Amino acid sequence: MKILFIADGRSPIALNWMAYFVNSGHEVHLATTFACEPDLKFVSVHLAPVALSELKMAHPGKSSQKRIGGTGGRVRAGLRMSFRHWIGPFTLPSAAKQLKDLIDRLNPDLVHAMRIPYEGMLAAQAMHGKTGIPLVISVWGNDFTLHAPSTPWMSMYTRRALQRADGLHVDCQRDQHLAATWGYAKTKPVVVLPGNGGIRLDEFYPPGTRADLEENTIINPRGFRAYIRNDTFFQAVRRVLDECPRVKFICPAMAGEPEALDWIEKLDLSKSVELLPKVSRKKMGDLYRQAIITVSPSIHDGTPNSLLEGMACGCFPIAGDLESLREWITPEINGLLIDPTDPSALARAILSALDRPELRQRAEDINRRLITERAEYFQVMKKAEQFYAQIVH
Repeated sequence: MKILFIADGRSPIALNWMAYFVNSGHEVHLATTFACEPDLKFVSVHLAPVALSELKMAHPGKSSQKRIGGTGGRVRAGLRMSFRHWIGPFTLPSAAKQLKDLIDRLNPDLVHAMRIPYEGMLAAQAMHGKTGIPLVISVWGNDFTLHAPSTPWMSMYTRRALQRADGLHVDCQRDQHLAATWGYAKTKPVVVLPGNGGIRLDEFYPPGTRADLEENTIINPRGFRAYIRNDTFFQAVRRVLDECPRVKFICPAMAGEPEALDWIEKLDLSKSVELLPKVSRKKMGDLYRQAIITVSPSIHDGTPNSLLEGMACGCFPIAGDLESLREWITPEINGLLIDPTDPSALARAILSALDRPELRQRAEDINRRLITERAEYFQVMKKAEQFYAQIVH
């Protein structure tokens, strides 16, 4: 099968998904919305910047990829997201003309755009009125709850994308229901699978033993995003340390973040909180195995890949009380769900989990089973491959 992916070629989520098709012998092409040099053997890679994605080019001027559209700069996550919501849609028509030419040249059997803003919007615009090549769009966690309603133009292009799509991949049942409210016909096919293709159990697995309670480690793997309440997290850390001073917190993808450094100084957390840089997938597995609890104070989410990774490694999950997360976590059974805006609630949940090893052990057993049954990488990707065949034929 000849497949053209429209994706952020830097994204570990997209790369994990696409790797299956590359390694399975399909003819795989990539139009990446951000400049990068992906470590996968694509047949061809093309640069398709859209919605100000040039503002975050990793190596300006270095890439050998052929450029097809876009603009440039960099701002902080929240402001940048808001700016893109207002300005990004206006870049779609010109970028789509260039992408249309690429699709015409490649003539793939299938186009798959990995998330609605802005890859799905771009693909739908480029393929408007075009028949004979099916379009699959992936919905990632915040596409409907955060991005789609943000501006009138984001709403309009979300609807256009879903109306053009021939197949939809969502990572939670909630988004399957929401898709219908945003214009995706209920008669069209939908597949519900983890956004990154699932969990590789040779990389994410529990440790042999757990540390003593006094040496407990807690991990916040979410980094800084506009929808992660790290203000809640750091204030909860202070409350936890007041009760259990020997607890340690590790925070990948937070090294050098001014906001994190400010909280650490303000709340005197330097001895108990370690800010780490972004790390490889293999290293993330090692970090999860050092921890007994993983926390995620998000106010928007689908099925976070970090949640599934932590569960696979035996971490007890504490997360924002969102409809999508209740598809994986039953409170007091295999995790805890809290108000992500309430530091006291998060602190109480952490202290409760620390004090209840029997709950953590039961959750570890349940979660390992859940991941094996619903999120194991090769089982998930086999279903994705079958879904592609269904759409094409």
